[in-house]
Amino acid sequence: MKYNHNFDIDSVFEALRTINEQYAEGSPEDEALRIASVALFYVREKQKLDDYREFFRSFYTPAIDYIVVAQTFATREEADQWLEGGMAKDGDLVRISGQGFQVMPVRKGTGFRFVRMPLPEELMKNHPPGTE
Repeated sequence: MKYNHNFDIDSVFEALRTINEQYAEGSPEDEALRIASVALFYVREKQKLDDYREFFRSFYTPAIDYIVVAQTFATREEADQWLEGGMAKDGDLVRISGQGFQVMPVRKGTGFRFVRMPLPEELMKNHPPGTE
């Protein structure tokens, strides 16, 4: 499940306060909600909210969302020109005619080559969730 990592911290504080009103002062729930509230307050006051947002995003973002295609090419010829042009970096993922490839060093010598690496959308097309 994805969550909004750009949440409004004041809305979170208000929600925690509203929830906390349902519990008796000193109860385990009251203590837990106060600890969570103070932790968020500390993060905000120490100006670490951006760091926390990034941590929160990475905690709830599926690994598949981190896969980034560096370049997309209509043809293999276009991709080969880009590869020879010196712009590619080791590990770059590219899409060529709808298929995924990864930039890898050549085995002997200098330069790079493309190695077939299916992209998530290709894998999902061939194996939709729940069809294992």
